[in-house]
Amino acid sequence: MVLLKSLQLPMGTNIIDFKLPGTDGKEYSPSNFADKKALVIIFMCNHCPYVKAIIDRLITIQSDYADKGVQIIGINANDADDYPEDSFEAMKEWVEEAGINFVYLRDEDQSVAKVYQAQCTPDIYVFDQNKKLAYHGRLDDNWQQPENVTKSELREALGLILADQPISETQHPSMGCSIKWK
Repeated sequence: MVLLKSLQLPMGTNIIDFKLPGTDGKEYSPSNFADKKALVIIFMCNHCPYVKAIIDRLITIQSDYADKGVQIIGINANDADDYPEDSFEAMKEWVEEAGINFVYLRDEDQSVAKVYQAQCTPDIYVFDQNKKLAYHGRLDDNWQQPENVTKSELREALGLILADQPISETQHPSMGCSIKWK
């Protein structure tokens, strides 16, 4: 397993448009969520131990912030030929098994991951109500042991966005497994 850190897309970058199929049978683009105060785009997959370790926290964040205008969008860009556990069918199964309560999309040709410069799973991008990149960093300070988290950077960023307050540009990059490129 290769540990990588996310690359830094410049803060203030406009959300990059895409149209991808979801595990629920619908297609989604950022415009589907134009009314949201914050969009959390997470490049993730089914098999990565880093993603598996935080999936319950992501589900809880979506539950906690849904009525506040926050939407999480998971995007899986991994090569399903070499990693069949990341296939679209496996994604649908995992949504059911894990109780994933946010949109989970398939980036089959990996074009969305490439334009976002996604590097690892999970790679977390947060766009504010103006659809400008406001946060690109880790979920919290302890991916392995949720009971030992002392700083939840994603929650802090969402709180600041919802309060229309600036977020520090000093952000800790997300880390995880490399995206499995074709």
